[in-house]
Amino acid sequence: MRKTSLLVLISCLFVVVFSCDKKSKNQEEETILKGKVTILVDETLLPVIEDQKQVFENQYNATITLVGKSESEIVQLLSKNKQQLAILSRELTTNEAEIFKIKKIIPKITPLATDAIAFISHKNNNDTIIDLEKVITFVQGKNQSDFKGLVFDNPNSSTVRYIKELAKINVLPKEKIFSFQTNNEVIQFVAKNEGMVGIVGVNWLSQPSPIMRETIEDVKVLSVKSLKTGTFVKPSQDHIASGLYPLTREIKMLNYQPFPGLGMGFASFVAGEIGQRIILKSGLVPAKIPNRNIKIRKEINKK
Repeated sequence: MRKTSLLVLISCLFVVVFSCDKKSKNQEEETILKGKVTILVDETLLPVIEDQKQVFENQYNATITLVGKSESEIVQLLSKNKQQLAILSRELTTNEAEIFKIKKIIPKITPLATDAIAFISHKNNNDTIIDLEKVITFVQGKNQSDFKGLVFDNPNSSTVRYIKELAKINVLPKEKIFSFQTNNEVIQFVAKNEGMVGIVGVNWLSQPSPIMRETIEDVKVLSVKSLKTGTFVKPSQDHIASGLYPLTREIKMLNYQPFPGLGMGFASFVAGEIGQRIILKSGLVPAKIPNRNIKIRKEINKK
C-alpha cells in the first residue's frame, strides 16, 4: 500500500513539474519582442494590420500569423479561450469574457486607431450621396423601393452588427440584402452591378491590394447624410478625425495572454510612433497623432 501511494505521489509530482517546465519553456520562447504568435483580425481591418506585421517582423525576431475572420467568429474563439489575441472594433461583453474572469486573466486593451464604414456604388451611378436615415428604414424592412440592393461582406461581420445596432434590429430583411465573405468580394460585385450599394471598411478602399486597384476604379465612395447635422460627408481622414463622418468605430487590440508575450509587444508597436505613422499613411486616424519635428533654419540653402 505504501509503495503504491509513493508511486502515485511521484507520478503527480512528475506531471506538475513537467507542466510547469513546459509552460516556462513556452514563455521563454515567446517574449514581447521574439517568438511566434497568432492574432485574430476583424477582416474589415486586415490591410492596415498586415502593413504593421511586415514592419514589426523586419525589426524584431518575431513571426506573427494574422488570421482574418468575421467578428462573430473571432468573439466565439476568444470566449472559448481557443485564441487569446484579437484586433476588433469592440470589446468582449461580460458574458463573452467569462472564461478569462474565471482564470483571473485581466485583459490588456490597447486603442490603435479610428476606422470608418463606407458606402460604395458603381462609378456610372448618378448618385454621389446616400441618406443614412433611408439606409436605416430600408434595413428595418420599410421603404424597400429606396435601394436596388445593399451588399454586405459577411452575415457575421462587424459591419453587419454595426448597421443592425444603428437600426435597432436583430435580423436583416431577406429581400434585397446580399452578402459574401470578404470586403473585396463586395467591391467586385458592386463594380459589376449598377444600382447596388456596398458597405465596406474604408481601409479596403484606401489601401487596395495590387489585384484590386483596377476594380477600385470602377466604384465610387458615397457621401453620407449625417443623422445629427443633416450634412453630406465623405469618409475622408479629416472627417473621421473630427467626428463629422457619422459611421466611425475605434479599433482595439484585445490581449488575453496570461503572461507578457508578443501580443503586448505588437500592441505597443502599433500604438507607438512607427505604428501610428503607418496608421496615418493608411488613411485611418491614429489613436495618437505622431510627433512632427520642425527644424527652423536661419539661412536657406540654395544648392
